[in-house]
Amino acid sequence: MSPITRIGSGPRMSQAAVHNGTVWLAGQVGHAGQSVAEQTRSALAEVDRLLAEAGSDKTRILSAQIWLADMADFAAMNAVWDEWVPTGHTPARATGESRLASPDYRVEIIVVAAQV
Repeated sequence: MSPITRIGSGPRMSQAAVHNGTVWLAGQVGHAGQSVAEQTRSALAEVDRLLAEAGSDKTRILSAQIWLADMADFAAMNAVWDEWVPTGHTPARATGESRLASPDYRVEIIVVAAQV
């Protein structure tokens, strides 16, 4: 049986879990006071960092879930996403509107990726 590796573990959750060549990331958010575009950039930078630590990268993302506090921010978030996601490596993706853990968060991004 292959072991489970956890990255950034705390008492409530881990930032990532790796098992059998698959990487699951916790939801990544930006910083309070940032625009949705800035929060998206910050969250995607954390996705990049965590995937690298787990032995993967954004070309290996299988699926992404994006939660917006307000769907009016869809275009602004997509503009940042479209610059970030590599051409030819777009994952399966869903985007929805939801009240997030704090009213300061405008976007949360969750990805599942394959290891390199």
